Amino acid sequence: MGAVVESVSSSSGHTFSKTVLPRIRLLAGLGVEGDAHMGTTVKHRSRVAVDPTRPNLRQVHLIHVELFEEVADAGFVVGPGQLGENITTRGVDLLALSTGTVLRFGEGACVRITGLRNPCRQIDDFSPGLLGQVVHRDGEGGVVRKAGVMGVVLTGGVVEAGMPIEVQAPSGAHVPLERV
Repeated sequence: MGAVVESVSSSSGHTFSKTVLPRIRLLAGLGVEGDAHMGTTVKHRSRVAVDPTRPNLRQVHLIHVELFEEVADAGFVVGPGQLGENITTRGVDLLALSTGTVLRFGEGACVRITGLRNPCRQIDDFSPGLLGQVVHRDGEGGVVRKAGVMGVVLTGGVVEAGMPIEVQAPSGAHVPLERV
């Protein structure tokens, strides 16, 4: 089986978890229609407090369903939308993508990956101990973030569960994802 959309979610409020929906509509340059994080400038409250004029590089949040399966082995129950993602994927190693990779959903909508989600303490508020599963230090002391990736909408369109995902790597050398 190739890469597919497992689930889609959205929330009009600044809630931690998002509601699973049959479909979402991506709007070019803005994000998910009706989602609290939609817009050309930052919408995450902590970032707005610092500088509300900064570009919104976090219009769409994507998480791989394989992460939910991994944390289940440690006793955590997490489902689509519960960690605040808009698109839950299957079969794409999101964390290994190069900065600037474009994901095409079906025949239409495209999202350019801008970087890694920086997990916060709200993950432990959702499920105590879960933060340690999605962010930790590797053997060399580097921080490993596994709570998904962020992106901006290049081409609008509808995204729904079951849609194929095409991965279009940028030209040039691989640029590892940094937190955004």
